[in-house]
Amino acid sequence: MSLLQELLDRSDNPDTPFLVGGDQSLSLRTLAETPAPCADIAPGEVVALIGDVDAPSIAALLALADRGAVVMPLSEASAAQHEYFLEAGGASVVIRKGQVSRLREGLPSHPLLQALRERGHAGLILFSSGSTGRPKAILHDFSRFLARYATPRPAWTTLNFLLFDHIGGLNTLFHTLYNSGLVVRPSGRTPAAVTEDIRRHNVELLPATPTFLRLWALEGIPAPAELPSLRLITYGTERMDQHTLSLVAQALPDVDIRQTYGMSELGILRVRTRKRDELWIEVGGEGVESKIVDEELFLRAQNRMEGYLNAPSPFDADGWYATKDLVECDGPWLRIVGRRDMVINVGGLKVLPAEVEHAALSFPGVRLARARGCPNPVTGMHVELLCELEDGVQADKPRLLAHLRALLPRHAVPLRVAFGKAPVGHRCKQL
Repeated sequence: MSLLQELLDRSDNPDTPFLVGGDQSLSLRTLAETPAPCADIAPGEVVALIGDVDAPSIAALLALADRGAVVMPLSEASAAQHEYFLEAGGASVVIRKGQVSRLREGLPSHPLLQALRERGHAGLILFSSGSTGRPKAILHDFSRFLARYATPRPAWTTLNFLLFDHIGGLNTLFHTLYNSGLVVRPSGRTPAAVTEDIRRHNVELLPATPTFLRLWALEGIPAPAELPSLRLITYGTERMDQHTLSLVAQALPDVDIRQTYGMSELGILRVRTRKRDELWIEVGGEGVESKIVDEELFLRAQNRMEGYLNAPSPFDADGWYATKDLVECDGPWLRIVGRRDMVINVGGLKVLPAEVEHAALSFPGVRLARARGCPNPVTGMHVELLCELEDGVQADKPRLLAHLRALLPRHAVPLRVAFGKAPVGHRCKQL
């Protein structure tokens, strides 16, 4: 049975739209009638699918999975990295706007791809964010990836905030397809556009990033009466700061707020949030184990990736994955405090960039902040800080430094502070 036929069989009404937004209203029935240019794709071929959450892209995604291809979803937002992605993932075909371009003949020889072909399974390639080093090509068994959606879950009207090439965006899409929900394609990813989409389409669930929620809070979250449909906000993909979470929780007191936790290597994991305005979570769920070693979270999951196509395996001999997330513990509850690979060693004392950034974000007028460690001939490293200010705000370095000195230990206070545009990954550039 094809994947699309399985979805049709699960649906109570295949003529009811599962996707709206912009000029689109897409049902499973119309999706079944949408041509997918996959006739010449052989099982096991790696196909880069450059698209978005729209009829041609979704139809091609499902058709490629049925053909046993290895799909590499890409978005236009990452165009500058496409050449690298195609090479790292071993793509032989590119599909963009319904047009098929062949890059090379033959099937890739990578052992992980060969193993998938021998099982007769389709594959899925995602890329790490590349925050340290070049992005890694992450290979999933597509059949195993989709198995998590077989269990019925509540259906929501959900804004598809995260992009087509992000595991969170795919999670929203497949959860909706399998549970007869409704995906709203955003008209934009600015606070104003998202607010209007929530109102227009009666959005119940907003999956977002802390960066977006911070900007939304700074620009002014509408009063609860103006967003009567909104029931749940989830946040993930980067570390949330308590200041932003408190602002959102206060602005929308009747909306549930939950942290998500996942990664492209292991998928989106089941998470329980202790309180809507707290950062404490419990990570687990069926088939997931966790442990803490030297303050770092380690996970072992059944539905993990097959491995990297361009890097060594990150799993130890017993299958544990080092997340590099440093955590504090309170019984079964965890709070992520930073990343092990981002720790700045100042004269033998540990500084987490997140604690410096969060102190800066609590200063009036600071929109975004990025802290980093730089070589220092005396202390080995020192902290430098870049702040992006809200529109119309004038830089006041002396007051900002006084604010930071009041909140941070002496060794964590930045030696240099600059003002300018703070860098963000391609998945946040549309904000």
